[in-house]
Amino acid sequence: MLAPKRQKYRKQFRGIWRKSAMKGEKVSFGSVGLKAMGKAWVKDREIEAVRVILARATRKMGKFWIRIFPDKPFSKKPPEVTMGAGKGDVAFFVASVVPGKVMFEIDGLTVAESREVFRVVSSKLSVKTKVVTKEI
Repeated sequence: MLAPKRQKYRKQFRGIWRKSAMKGEKVSFGSVGLKAMGKAWVKDREIEAVRVILARATRKMGKFWIRIFPDKPFSKKPPEVTMGAGKGDVAFFVASVVPGKVMFEIDGLTVAESREVFRVVSSKLSVKTKVVTKEI
């Protein structure tokens, strides 16, 4: 799973959501991208599942880019623990995604093939998505 190598603090607060993406709202590296339409925390397991799908789809020809990274620790308390025992241990890491953020990009495949791959990818994610192409 993806996780940061080192952090200044082990646990974080949940934070606030931005209205829309300030950076990363355009397809920069590939020709076709998958853009988030809602806000969500994308888990490291979801990103790993998407990475496997993209690696299999672009094995012979093509390249893919993952433009999100799970750098936010998500803490969870074990079941049946009473309140007042402090914050729970870090369970997994999440990437904070806001509307308009391009999360994944692909190049080297036709647009139809890329759309089919991203259709499969979007079923693995917990956020509503849209396929976008590079503007020339």
